[in-house]
Amino acid sequence: MTLSHTMFPVKEVPAITAGSESEILETGYKFIMREDTDDILSCVTEEYKLVPNQVIIESAAPILKDVGAVLTEAQSFGNGSRTSWTWKIPGVKVKVGPKDYVNPTITLKNSYDGTVQLHILAGAFRIICSNGLVIGVTISRKVNKHSIYNVNLDKIEDTIRDTVDTVTNVFDRDFPVLTETKVIPKHVAGLIKMFPDFTMEPMTQYLMAHKPKTYWDLLNTATYIATHHMRRNYETTHKLESSIYPSVSKWAKSQAQA
Repeated sequence: MTLSHTMFPVKEVPAITAGSESEILETGYKFIMREDTDDILSCVTEEYKLVPNQVIIESAAPILKDVGAVLTEAQSFGNGSRTSWTWKIPGVKVKVGPKDYVNPTITLKNSYDGTVQLHILAGAFRIICSNGLVIGVTISRKVNKHSIYNVNLDKIEDTIRDTVDTVTNVFDRDFPVLTETKVIPKHVAGLIKMFPDFTMEPMTQYLMAHKPKTYWDLLNTATYIATHHMRRNYETTHKLESSIYPSVSKWAKSQAQA
């Protein structure tokens, strides 16, 4: 799918009902509709704040162009009710193995049916699945609820710029330390202790099949377990994910200086 196919116009239409004597009553709900087809994408409450795909792309495009990002994927689901875009920055890369490199990846997600919040994800990914699972290293994950009370929805451009700056800085500054520093058993054990007991079996199997040699390998182990063996709708999962990179990066830097 091309970028233009995800940029269809949308509109809000109040959901009303008839009262006594032909009185029109508000229901507290509204429809989100495609203007080009008049298809109803969702029925949401008045507290839902519509963020059109076009607004997101217009905010992101200049920033991504400045860093040489290339759109690699544009996906739309449910007749356009959910959309995902992925960019890669080919000019920035880190060698993670013989003839093997990774580039920064920026993924934006939006929905008109409330199933996906405005999602800004950055990292170094091998796979980004439509169900939200990733294989790779998550550097920044920002999620914004479609709510009229969420002031961050008025700062989309700032959020995207901060995310892009973060991921490019990490590639330049931190990733070489991760890929070039050999991991020690103490830190493998430290990572295992960070995870809940129910993940021990899949983590053990993963560690046996992919014996980590560097801190990059250790980081990928943690990312894989968090994304494939923990519930995505649990707050504890996201809290754990937010602590993985800082912990592994700290261990790698301390070992590199030892």
